[in-house]
Amino acid sequence: MLRELLSGSGGIDPSKLAGAAGLPSDPASLAALFSQLQQAMQRSEEEGIDWSLALRQAEQRASSGQRQVQASETERLDRAFDLAALWLDEAVDISALPGTPELLTRRSWAAATMPIWTQLAEPVALSIADSLTRVMSEQAPEELRSMVQGASRMMRGIGGAMFAMQLGQVVGQLATEVVSGGDVGLPLLEDGRAALLPENVVEFGEGLDIPTDQVELYLAVRELAHARLFRHARWLRLQLITAITAFARGIDVDVERLEQLAEGFDPSNTDELRDAVANGALLRPKSPEQEAALGRLETMLALVEGWVDVVTADATSRLPKSDAVAETIRRRRATGGPAESALATLVGLELRPRRMREAAAMWRAVTDAVGVAGRDALWAHPDLLPTAADLDDPAPLAARLAAGGEAGGETDAEFDEALEALLRGDFPASGEADGADGATADGAGRGGDGDSAGPGDDDAPEGPRLA
Repeated sequence: MLRELLSGSGGIDPSKLAGAAGLPSDPASLAALFSQLQQAMQRSEEEGIDWSLALRQAEQRASSGQRQVQASETERLDRAFDLAALWLDEAVDISALPGTPELLTRRSWAAATMPIWTQLAEPVALSIADSLTRVMSEQAPEELRSMVQGASRMMRGIGGAMFAMQLGQVVGQLATEVVSGGDVGLPLLEDGRAALLPENVVEFGEGLDIPTDQVELYLAVRELAHARLFRHARWLRLQLITAITAFARGIDVDVERLEQLAEGFDPSNTDELRDAVANGALLRPKSPEQEAALGRLETMLALVEGWVDVVTADATSRLPKSDAVAETIRRRRATGGPAESALATLVGLELRPRRMREAAAMWRAVTDAVGVAGRDALWAHPDLLPTAADLDDPAPLAARLAAGGEAGGETDAEFDEALEALLRGDFPASGEADGADGATADGAGRGGDGDSAGPGDDDAPEGPRLA
């Protein structure tokens, strides 16, 4: 079937099949598609997936109809970022960025974020390919095993190429929707790098009946807050990516559903196939391990987004229409914003905006209880962060912190340090332990001070540069 399809002599309409897969179906794109698939058939397993296909697809889709950044926008957003940095300094206890924010076109955003997208998507592509090849090997008759092994390698190459091209289409579409580097909630740009997409910012503000300068200033504050947080909590990026890949590695194909779809497949009508791919009907239900990884991811993303919401609200309190812009962002997120659609398409993740509202309420309670410095010190280490239970009921956490109590993770850290000293045979003399513990406690309490604003950081430029 694959040979007939790639040769153009099969009974399947290639344009309809491409449309079902979410790929361009015009003649020129189809010709390029089949050429790339034929090349993928020749790739060895050691070469892996050719993710350059994803980049080409993303850049092509993102650049369609885009416009370049105007000089007037550069000047206006330069002032917005400068003012946003000053206001944010008053709302957070986290240092300024070392570099200057950027103004990106849609195509440049797609190119800049593709390395992270491929890192997140590769476990999904490999899991699906492994599931399909395993099914082919298990169900083939004994006399056809050698033939199936060759076909499975071909299927793996073609499947990886198809997945890469689908990823490119998703990222390219996403580039037309996002307004900033941190709009998706994930750390898609390098640490310390902030960016706005002026063309998308203009489209975001259309029809809101809010002055353009207020919309731009609010979005500039949000983007700087997001970028500062990930630069300050350097462990955060790894935590999020680890949770996503742990979930993705557990993805498996529902063989029975796939067989049912194949038996009733109508080459002239690919709607059923497209719907099955889009709604995840071909994947097995989540395993307990996946559910646990999903819970960790949802909590972490909620903590990030909730913190950004709170500090942005505080920093933009001078803006007359800041509440209106914030509500627009919340509605956009609740109705299926970029994060949800992208993650659902790539790895079957559906985020719950409800947790983000709860996280914002929790961070507000913590801020009221211990102030800005006490709140932001919780980002010094993952063990210090609030838990999902704290999102449900932040009152005990706020009361404990207000009373000078330590986060639950600190006790575990102290126990680990004591155990390590015991195993090394490092027994301090009487009186030395208290001094050492005091130094450790002070260091933990100032976990963010090493990255706090200093004279050099405060003077670091945060005006945009074009990219």
